[in-house]
Amino acid sequence: MSEAAVITRGVMNANGSAAGSVLIIDDEAEIRESLQTLLEMEGFEVETAESGEAGLVQMAERTYDLVLLDLALPGRDGMEILSEIHAHDSRLPVIMITAYGTVENAVRAMQSGAANFVQKPWDNEKLMADVRSAVARRKAEEENVQLKRALKQRYNFENIVGKSEPMLKIFDLVGQVANSRSTVLLQGESGTGKEVIAKSIHLNSARHDKPFVPVNTGSMPHDLLESTLFGHVKGAFTSAIASKKGLFEVADKGTLFLDEIATMGLETQAKILRVLQDRRFMHLGGIQEIQVDVRIIAATNIDLRQMVREGKFREDLFYRLNVITVELPPLRQRKEDIPLLVEFFLKKYAEENGRPTPRVLPEALRPLMAYSWPGNVRELENVIERAVVLSSGPEITMDLLPESLMGRSSSFTLHDPASDASLFEIVEDVEKRIITDMLERCNWNQTEAAERFRVPLSTLNQKIRRLNIEIKKKGRM
Repeated sequence: MSEAAVITRGVMNANGSAAGSVLIIDDEAEIRESLQTLLEMEGFEVETAESGEAGLVQMAERTYDLVLLDLALPGRDGMEILSEIHAHDSRLPVIMITAYGTVENAVRAMQSGAANFVQKPWDNEKLMADVRSAVARRKAEEENVQLKRALKQRYNFENIVGKSEPMLKIFDLVGQVANSRSTVLLQGESGTGKEVIAKSIHLNSARHDKPFVPVNTGSMPHDLLESTLFGHVKGAFTSAIASKKGLFEVADKGTLFLDEIATMGLETQAKILRVLQDRRFMHLGGIQEIQVDVRIIAATNIDLRQMVREGKFREDLFYRLNVITVELPPLRQRKEDIPLLVEFFLKKYAEENGRPTPRVLPEALRPLMAYSWPGNVRELENVIERAVVLSSGPEITMDLLPESLMGRSSSFTLHDPASDASLFEIVEDVEKRIITDMLERCNWNQTEAAERFRVPLSTLNQKIRRLNIEIKKKGRM
């Protein structure tokens, strides 16, 4: 960037506020003045310190969004000061600046938690890009912390991230319904966080110190589901070698979360209806009625009204479940939450893998914001976990994102029209590719893939067998 270009830039953002606050720690007055002029012309609020000790004193008096730190300081060197800074504020980004730009110094700085490493003389454009990226990440983290603190003061929301209007409405609704005894129906696409919301309703209710018991009703066959929910007596069926409590008993005085309730058979629906009406049930094979006090929260990604019209879901049960309905928005309708969710998952999986939290480069964030996210928050979480595991440095770059996300995949290229393939063969081939691609995205979890396709699991399994799709062993990406 030329000097003239720097001078023409305004010292404030368009809204009149500073772009961020930066502390420069360098023992050379000329370097401090040069950096201060550059940053101030770019709209940053800048303070300087001529030694590491002076910089630490200033940090004790106020907060900054970024520190530019010289590595070769007199007395205590920059690496020691970097350690002190992160002891004071572990999330504060620090860019190391030095005239001794060796690979060894860069590795040492990054391993010690530096956000980046810049060699003197620096390139103004690159330095400002690094500064803006680091400050933006700092502000996003602070906003996330403040938002979660505010939500926790109002509600007990531990793992829900969002500031968008749709999510704020969800927070308010959850706060209103939590303390009632009413049944709640959560509706939303697969991956929108229905179980997280259900748990939040439970934690904010008078039942918070009692069990929260989730059960995926679509993941087990009819007989096993009824035995799981209602329990059984010894001898009720061939393998019932001992009596067993059901989840309704386990959840007594607490909350039972029935996920994928649309997959439940009509016979089981009738038994669930009776529990909702009378709060009584019997073990399979039993004759004694058992009374329980259980709040039901149900969830589905399928239109239950349509299922009622088709005779696949009991109308009386639907109205019992539909006392209070919470519609969870898909991620594509709350895209302003994506940067906060990215930061949340980066921190989560960095901690799980025992490494410093990486930062997402702006060019890598853009496709994350542009993508439609058919798998919603769960799909975003999987993408970020994958990127953290595969990353070898402090940054998440575009090459760590899946090809399908970047729009580079060519897996769905149709046959050459000039080929001798029949229409049936072409359609079958495309169908096989689509199903295989979805299974890969779901880490070969067929239940999740069926949810995303919005078809019964049995239908998906039939297609897998018909198309001879080889199911790979599930495993971490």
